[in-house]
Amino acid sequence: QVQLVESGGGLVQPGGSLRLSCVASGSMFSSYYMDWYRQTPGEQRELVASISTLGSPTYVDSVKGRFTISKDNAKKTVYLQMNSMKPEDTAVYYCHVRGSKYWGQGTQVTVSS
Repeated sequence: QVQLVESGGGLVQPGGSLRLSCVASGSMFSSYYMDWYRQTPGEQRELVASISTLGSPTYVDSVKGRFTISKDNAKKTVYLQMNSMKPEDTAVYYCHVRGSKYWGQGTQVTVSS
């Protein structure tokens, strides 16, 4: 069983920044391919960013150049640095172990003036 705990969400003005963190339990974190998803009411979860076990990132087009995903295996933590934020980034953000049933509880991000 793996537990994922996100933190770092909140209210930010357009153009601002937030950094999300997701801490995992267990001893296998370095072998996990990690994803960040986001979801708005009435919509399906959208894959925003991913990072492979070797640290290679991928991003959805809408966040390229603004978001950065990273992984610290020693801290069993995956991060999502979000810069130049836009109102359309408003959502609940979830971390996920690729190919597993493990999801975090979600953290609310609101971009508004």
